[in-house]
Amino acid sequence: MIPAEIIKQKRDGAHLSKDHLCEFIQDYVEGSISDYQMTALLMAIFFNGMDDDELYSLVDIMVNSGEKMDFSNLECFVADKHSTGGVGDKVSIILAPLLAAAGLAIPMISGRGLGHTGGTLDKLETIPGFRVDLSLTEFRKAVEQTGIAMIGQTNEICPADRKMYSLRDVTGTIESIPLICSSIMSKKIAEGIQGLVLDVKIGNGAFMKKMEDAKTLGNMLKRIGEHFGITTDIVYSSMNQPLGTTAGLWCEVKESINSLKGNGTDDTMKITYELGSRLLLQAEISKTRDEAISLQKSIIQSGKGYEKFLDLVKNQGGSQKEIEQYTKLHSPQHTREISANRSGFIQNMDTYTIGLATVTLGCGRTKITDPVDPTAGMEFLKKTGEKVQKGEPLIRCFNSDKPKLQNTVNRLESVFQIGEKQISHPLIY
Repeated sequence: MIPAEIIKQKRDGAHLSKDHLCEFIQDYVEGSISDYQMTALLMAIFFNGMDDDELYSLVDIMVNSGEKMDFSNLECFVADKHSTGGVGDKVSIILAPLLAAAGLAIPMISGRGLGHTGGTLDKLETIPGFRVDLSLTEFRKAVEQTGIAMIGQTNEICPADRKMYSLRDVTGTIESIPLICSSIMSKKIAEGIQGLVLDVKIGNGAFMKKMEDAKTLGNMLKRIGEHFGITTDIVYSSMNQPLGTTAGLWCEVKESINSLKGNGTDDTMKITYELGSRLLLQAEISKTRDEAISLQKSIIQSGKGYEKFLDLVKNQGGSQKEIEQYTKLHSPQHTREISANRSGFIQNMDTYTIGLATVTLGCGRTKITDPVDPTAGMEFLKKTGEKVQKGEPLIRCFNSDKPKLQNTVNRLESVFQIGEKQISHPLIY
């Protein structure tokens, strides 16, 4: 195989055989094909897409580039949830403990920040001592003992996707639907799950801006799931404004803890309960959606969801003692506010720009090697539909790097559209 010829074939819209894809990706993982050659192939896929046979081949290659988990020894239903990415989306940190407390096993493989969207792993790593790099043996043991573990793509699980995922983040190939689908589903299949719910985000802060594109993505994800024997549900939800009251790193973990303690925001909990109900129905733990939502609420009220979160922290090396004092952790050194430039109702939020601003603030990366600032984040003091007065604070930004904070504030000056009419947007489509 000559790499340049494979790149040319895809560039010209030709079908790639599984053998050629397999050899190209295997050589890339082993280092004999360079980043620039893989970037060229990713860009060719970005522009020309992939047919279903190519897509299934790509997913299969990614899964088989490493080891696959097997939880068939467990008597409970094994499932997971995934979001296609947004700003302020901390649902995984809330939902996984809830479902584990309900009796499901949740072996969750998550990702880092990608483009303007936050990464669950980056957020979890702000918990002192928390390890997202468990070995497969440790991962399996944690799931078997407490029903929950949340890790990243190790060298053992989907190493091909892990390497390609990092490259996509810095090469402008994030939004390719086949690449998004293959990346998501390869990790989920490798988890050895029986059921999956996917939160496909739509709007100005999502990778999919239009319902038509989101449906294309959702249908492709569902086809892959069914092809590989996983019961797959799709939920379409809005990302026309950040989810919850915070976006960033530790601040989102703190908001998640508050949610598990019964103080979650309406929008965050509505999404959480909707996604959770799909998996509870799949597992046949609940018979109806209303029953599934009531069960999740009762788990929060009883404190069992928060207890399961503490189990997660303990199993992965985190400090339960410091979690108990979570309101005092990672205090930022600097704070600035963005205020309303006129009175009226918030009609729109430029969520994409807000997401990019969190990266500038220190919550994400422009290069693979960039460090992140656990103290960095934003608090949304007002949301779409709310009435504001001129000069009233809209966003509070914070971090421990003053120049980055100033650059971020400059980015956010015009992210709010304020008008005379009150406008509302649906949260779940």
